[in-house]
Amino acid sequence: MAKVRGTIVVDIEKCKGCEICVGACPTSVISMSTEVNAKGYQYAYLNDPDGCTGCTNCAIVCPDGVITVYRAKVK
Repeated sequence: MAKVRGTIVVDIEKCKGCEICVGACPTSVISMSTEVNAKGYQYAYLNDPDGCTGCTNCAIVCPDGVITVYRAKVK
């Protein structure tokens, strides 16, 4: 069976920094930035690109829908 790798893209200007995605990530690869967006919020980012499985938990729980998940099969 092929292994699945994932990655996420966060719309940092729309992220309000609620941190719900951080708790929803089973592999703990999402963190909050120390920088802020134009509205003054810390935003979520992928801190370990190799650890993301593409499970979509973060995108499902995001109240603002600012996370897009991409998945690819790896041989």
